[in-house]
Amino acid sequence: MSALLKLSPADFCDATDACSEGRDYALTQPTMAAVWDNCPNAEWLLWICDKIGQKPDDRTLRLFAVWCARNTPLADGRKTGDLLTDPAQSTAALEMVERHANGLATDKELAAAWAARAAARDAVWAVQATHFRTLVPNPFKEATK
Repeated sequence: MSALLKLSPADFCDATDACSEGRDYALTQPTMAAVWDNCPNAEWLLWICDKIGQKPDDRTLRLFAVWCARNTPLADGRKTGDLLTDPAQSTAALEMVERHANGLATDKELAAAWAARAAARDAVWAVQATHFRTLVPNPFKEATK
């Protein structure tokens, strides 16, 4: 067991060189268990895991990433999942990652989904670039005359 698990919030922050904002928060809590239970910042929780040598496994991280992609609150009251309006691409990609994390899709299926996503992204970029070039004349043409 990591010796860090037995430290007070102040001692933990000193031993791990915590950022000032994280330290300020931690010092509001009586124990590191309370820091963990009440922590308002997932990035800090991941940082704590790293410091104590208990990094989440790939499955946990993938499922957390899918949850974030669906549920992170936006300033206007919506969630990030509300921005995923293309079921054939964004929603399907999240579902594939989730299925893979839960052992319900193979590595080959995940790779195929990533390849399809990359192809769709490249097609969108090409269309965007073509349209942008119709709006902005080539600044290099005149320079080479």
